[in-house]
Amino acid sequence: MIYLASPYSHPDATVREQRFHAVCRMAATLMQRGQVVFAPIVHGHPLVGHGLPTDWPFWERFDREHLRRCDELVVLTLEGWRESVGVAAEIRIAAELGKPVRYIDPSGAATLAHVAKEVNG
Repeated sequence: MIYLASPYSHPDATVREQRFHAVCRMAATLMQRGQVVFAPIVHGHPLVGHGLPTDWPFWERFDREHLRRCDELVVLTLEGWRESVGVAAEIRIAAELGKPVRYIDPSGAATLAHVAKEVNG
């Protein structure tokens, strides 16, 4: 099962909404390709409208558990992913758990090997 990570938190609700739709599109694309996908933003964004916060300290416990159950982490490289506290933490947790990490751009292109090298050394 893929854990699909992406940046989300932003002071502008419009940016959060755009990020939500982008990760929904990618989750749907991967599912159409036969992948089993869990995307925390797809699950969590609607809950924010019911009073849950958008910050990593709240979501860390939930996301860590989902990551533990997934086979790999795929990072959707939306604008802001490098600066995202949550994405950085998800990458760190995946490494701690021995899970592979891949990177995919929003167009759905193949995993970005140059990004993996850039991030992983």
